[in-house]
Order: sequence, then structure tokens, then C-alpha cells
Amino acid sequence: MADEETTIRLIRVDDAGVIAAHRARDRQANATREPAQPDEFYTEAGQRRRIETLLGEHDRGERWPAVILADGEVVGQVTVSTILRAPFRKGFLGYWVASASSGRGHATRAVSRILTVMTEELGLHRAEAHTRMDNLASQRVLRANGFQPWGVAHAHIFLDGAWHDEVFWERTLDDAPSS
Repeated sequence: MADEETTIRLIRVDDAGVIAAHRARDRQANATREPAQPDEFYTEAGQRRRIETLLGEHDRGERWPAVILADGEVVGQVTVSTILRAPFRKGFLGYWVASASSGRGHATRAVSRILTVMTEELGLHRAEAHTRMDNLASQRVLRANGFQPWGVAHAHIFLDGAWHDEVFWERTLDDAPSS
């Protein structure tokens, strides 16, 4: 399905059910890559509350939370968080794609689209992200979108009972992505 259209849009409260279903289905697979969450996180009610919080942060200019759509169906999320205005004008990028839709280029295309939002709508100058050292798929997504690694944070994130190193990534948005 390489010809699926990938788009993004601001998250809505009515996305809670489908997001909860994706997150519940992928819970075990993501246990080694994401922080532990309470059981409520995997329910529609829990996602509804989380989305309401995200939208409040959006209203305050702190975050731009989007869903990733494949042919109009929600398959993941891409979010700009920790938005800092002058003098930094930067945001932190995070994303995930449901396992049923992974490997089809949705994350790469969604990151490209959110970079446009960061530049044109938010007026940001810099995008940052980090990945676990062993998350090669996410590193390919970032490289395809012009990000460059700039360092390693040792014992940066505690997941699945252990501290893990992470690679820090950056992209100056004023510049065209390098090939």
C-alpha cells in the first residue's frame, strides 16, 4: 500500500476511541520503547482526558498535537511539544505509528508535514528529537527529513526497568533538508 495518502490534522477529542484501540493493541510491543503508563491510558476515557489536556496546551501555544491519517484513517500521532519562542524558536518532535500501519512511510511523510506546520504556522527556527540508540527505524525517519545527530545522552531515559542512551537530533527549519 505504498500509494496510501498520508496527512496530518490537529487531534480531536473524538479520536480517543481509535487511539485507545491502537495503543491497547500495541501495548506489549511498545513496552521496551515507551514509558510505562497506567491502565487508564489504554482506554477511550483515558485517551479522551489526555487529548483534552493536549488541546489545552495547544490553546496556550505550548504544543501542536496532530494525528497521522492514512487515507483518512487515524494510524498514529505526531506532536510538536516544548515549544519555545524567542530567542530559541524551537520545538521538540515526537511521533508514533500503529503497528498495523508501520513500515509504509507514514511516519516519514507525517514528520515532513509537521515540519511545514512548525515553519509556516508556528514560525519556528529549529526542530529537535531524540531516539533510543537501537531505534533505527525512527532514525531513518529523521534522516529522511533532514535531521542530523548531534550527540548522545547517556542513561537519558528509564524504560522497561533500565536506563537507556539516546541520540539527540536537530534540524534547522530555515534550511532545505540535506540529502
